[in-house]
Parts: sequence; structure tokens; C-alpha cells
Amino acid sequence: MTLHPRYIPDVPEETVKVAKAAFRKGNRYMQMRDELGTLFSDEQFMDLFPQVGQLAESPWRLALVTVMQFAENLTDR
Repeated sequence: MTLHPRYIPDVPEETVKVAKAAFRKGNRYMQMRDELGTLFSDEQFMDLFPQVGQLAESPWRLALVTVMQFAENLTDR
């Protein structure tokens, strides 16, 4: 698999409104994004992928889910 870095867009304004309405006091993940910004990017994982091959899914997504699983004390099973 190969990796072509993709830009991580900002959270859409409508999503921000819905999240703030649903979680008036926020939650740890909203706070994490607000305070730290983007935690991972495709560029951090470029050396792990060959230059040719089938396009890979963005590894930053898996890394972020792994952080969330750890924070919630969840297993990967």
C-alpha cells in the first residue's frame, strides 16, 4: 500500500454547532481538539509506506481511534 498525504480539513461549522448543542459543557475529545489541534497527520507516517502500490487509508485516523480507545480503557477486540 502507498500513502498520498491528504489535508485534514477543519471541522465543519454545522458539526461544531451540533456538538456544542449536544455537549453543552464539551467533552474530553472536543477539548482535546480545541486545545491541541490536529494530533496526527499523514506526513508523520510517510516513511512507513512504499512509494508504489494500492492507496492506503489515512493512518492518522487509526492512530486517533487508538488514542481514544486507550482513553476509554477499551480493547481492540
